[in-house]
Formats: sequence, C-alpha cells, structure tokens
Amino acid sequence: MSPSPIRTALSRLRPRLPKRGSSAHPGTAPAVALTRPARPWVRALGLTAVVMVGAWLGLLIVGNVRTPVGPMDTTMTLRPSLTGGTKINVSPLGALELDSHTAPVRLDVDVDRLDPVRSQNLVEHPELISGLQNEITRDVQEGTTELAVRSCVAVVSGAAALGLAVYRRPRRALAAGGLALALLAASGVSAYATWNPKSVLEPKFSGLLTSAPSVVGSARSIVTEFDVYQQELARLVTNVTKLYEATSTLPAYQPDPGTMRVLHVSDIHLNPAAWHIIASLVEQYDIDVIIDSGDTMDHGSAAENGFLDPISDLGAPYVWVRGNHDSRITQKYLSGLKNVHVLDDGRAVTVAGLRIAGSGDPQFTPDRSVVALGDPAERMTGIRLASALRDQERAGTPADIAVAHNPVAARETDGTVPLVLAGHVHKRHTEILKHGTRLKIEGSTGGGGLRAVQNQKPEQVRASVLYLDRNTRRMQAWDEITLGGLGLTTAEVTRHLAEEPEAEPSPSGSLSGTPSPGAPSPSPNPTP
Repeated sequence: MSPSPIRTALSRLRPRLPKRGSSAHPGTAPAVALTRPARPWVRALGLTAVVMVGAWLGLLIVGNVRTPVGPMDTTMTLRPSLTGGTKINVSPLGALELDSHTAPVRLDVDVDRLDPVRSQNLVEHPELISGLQNEITRDVQEGTTELAVRSCVAVVSGAAALGLAVYRRPRRALAAGGLALALLAASGVSAYATWNPKSVLEPKFSGLLTSAPSVVGSARSIVTEFDVYQQELARLVTNVTKLYEATSTLPAYQPDPGTMRVLHVSDIHLNPAAWHIIASLVEQYDIDVIIDSGDTMDHGSAAENGFLDPISDLGAPYVWVRGNHDSRITQKYLSGLKNVHVLDDGRAVTVAGLRIAGSGDPQFTPDRSVVALGDPAERMTGIRLASALRDQERAGTPADIAVAHNPVAARETDGTVPLVLAGHVHKRHTEILKHGTRLKIEGSTGGGGLRAVQNQKPEQVRASVLYLDRNTRRMQAWDEITLGGLGLTTAEVTRHLAEEPEAEPSPSGSLSGTPSPGAPSPSPNPTP
C-alpha cells in the first residue's frame, strides 16, 4: 500500500537529524541544539557555596546557647572565622581574646549579666566560694556540649533548607545537609587537634579591661598556679565576676612583693602625650623603674630640652640611653635632672634593686643631611658594651639588664646578660639569641612622634611592663600595652610568659644572675 500524499508531504517537512556517528554537512548548523550539562567542578562549587551560606545562616539564627556560668548568665555562639580562637565579651568593660584553637570556627562567649540572686548567695554564704571552681567547670562543659549539639542541628537545617530552596530536589537538599555536617565535624576535629589550654595565660585585653591587669593575677601566680585548664578558666571567670562587682571603679593591680616591675619605653620622638601615658602606667602598675632605650628627641637641639622636664615627676626612677636622634646636648641636660640615670660607654647603675648597664648610640642622625655611619659603628658599640658587661661580672657586680638603642648593637651582648633592651625600629620584637640572652625591642611610645601626622595611618603607641623575680632578677612575664595613635582611642594589653631559655655555652662568658634553687627550671623549648 503506497503512502498517502499527505503523509509524504509531512515527512518532508520534518527536520533531519544527523545519524549517530555522522557529522552534519559543513557550513550548516544542526536543526536542534543540545544543552551541554554543567561541569562536575562547577556543580561541586555551587553546592559548597550553598552549604556554606546555609550553615552560616543556621548558626546565625539558632546556633547559640544561653547558659549560666557560676553567678553569670552567658550566651555561647559558634561563628565562622579564618583564625579560630575564643572571644569573651564582657560588656561594657571590653573583651578578652584567647588563641585557644585554630579552626574555621570561633567561640564567642557574651557575658550578659551578673545574676543578683546567685551573687548575693555567694556573698551571704562565703563557704560556697570554695566550690565555685567546680561549678564553673561543670557549667562550661554542659554549655559547650549543648552548643555543639545545637550547632550541628543549626548547620544541617540551614544548609538543607537553602539547598531545597535552590535546587528544589530533596536528594540535593540531603546532600547539602550531609556536607554541612561533615564540614562542622572537620572543624571540630581541627579545633580539638590544635586546642591550647594555656591560651588563657596570654590573653589580649581590649576596652576598659586594659585598666585591670589583675584579671589574670600576678606574674608569680601565673607561673606557679595555672597548671590545669579548668582551674585557669575558673580563675578567669571568677575575676570577671569581681570586675562586674566593681563596675566603673576597677580594682587596682595589687603589687606582688616577689615581683619587680620595669616599664620599657622607646622612641618618644618629642610627643608630649607620652609623658601622660607613662605616668598613668607607672601609677597603674606600680612601676619600680622606667627604662628608655633612646630617641626621646627629634633633632636634639637645645631648644627641645624643656620637653624633658616632666621626667622628674613621673613617679619612678628613669634610666636613659642616647638614640640617634638624641644629641650630646640632650644627654647633658638629662644628666642634670632629678631622678634620671644616664648610661653610656657601658656604665652601670643599681636602681630599685636592678643592675642596669648601657651605651648610647654612636650615631647622631637627626635628619637626612647627616651621613650615617651604618651597622659597623653599631656593632663596635655593642662589642664595647659586651666587654664592659664581662668586666662587671668578673668584678662581682653582674648586670641584670643591658640597654642599647639600636638592635644591631644590642645583639652583640649575647651571652653576657640575661636581658637586653632596644628600640629604634618602631616595631616590637622578642627573640632568644644564640647564647641565651633575651632581646626585647620596643615600638614607639610616642607613636612615631609628631611626624606621624605625615603618614596615611597613625602609628600606634607602644610600651611594655616587664615582671622580674626579685631574687633571681630573671623576667617572668611581660605585658604589651598598645594604644591607638593620634586621634584614636583604642587600647589593648597582651600578656606573655617568659620561660627560661636553654642557652648554648658562650665562649666569652656566662650569663649573669644564676637562678636560685626556687627559680623556674630552664625550658628546652623556650617561648619568647
């Protein structure tokens, strides 16, 4: 039976697709275009983006836990982070940041309020304070456990809900939730593997908390008492409670009779605001002696000498070495001021029970019109200072601290003194040198001086409080104080512990100040 004319005409109108394995005629486009599927890595990247956004939204909406910690009500939250760590917000006093772990999540603890009923109960029943440490530890464990469970639910729910909204396929939504759970689990493993229980020993303070260094106790108590993380956390939370009780009248730092306090300043560069800052730190920390590693002036002219007059009224002895912006005129003027000790050519003085030796900078370069002598002159000054330190040790009067303005000169004292201080570079740096001497370089206490207005950003104001054992004269810890520069009002205090270094034998002499039997034993892995 032959096909009808109508069917034959319709068949001629149909587009003819190329057969499998054959190609279309050159120069002609196919009648039907086929959609190319997305590449696998594009799909994976899209799914990952959906998971990350959904998990973050889940944590943001429901990923927090309100839990009591001792007498306080707190809110614990997990937040995405590039560096990890723990941040304790004590509004309105400020915050404490702890380098507790390295993971893509950060633990935020907001101290919401001090519960009046529980606080009054502690006041009326002092015997309950002895069990406060265990109570706080238990509260923290329960809170973090609940937070972990709630965070898992939050990230899975958020990722699955967003996956369903984007892909409209239940299988894709389940895949997004599973991937979110896997990422959270990996973050937890990373946090556990990098957990640092001693991070509470070196907190970074901000806000009004910078005015209360007693929040972590004295240098001696830090070294001897904080040995278990639960005890450390309990002590920290208990002290925060005390801060809340004091509100605006924060407790002063109570001096430890076994600890000496040295305020290290440098590179003031004619900034009058530095004297107010130094005087405040002297009073707040009960400083025994101030050590200035030079560049107090800018041009060293006689007209600038009046700037130095407030030094006599700072409330503590002032030990000074010449910087490359300080002239001999400056040095002579300072020598005549009350309560000031000028060191040069390896001269040593005993101030507040500390033996301090130092040498002034061999160069005077107040501006670029003066040709600098360079590092060779600095090294020679350091060599002469080291020789003077050895002579003093042989004479039975070893120095506890050496001071030089330029770090190049300071490095030459390695092996002759436990601690050497320097400045010049306007940047902080701490290093254990080859033969065991600790080199501490301070930033600019004057925020770079008045010339800082020429910079795009204000330079920060820096100073450090050094805690030394009164018997061994060895440094136990130090606080780094960092303030905002011109026009800024930020403040931070960071505490560091100073473990005793294990020095290589020095061919030219041993370190002075041999530790007493009660001193901490040297650590094989020193942490500057």
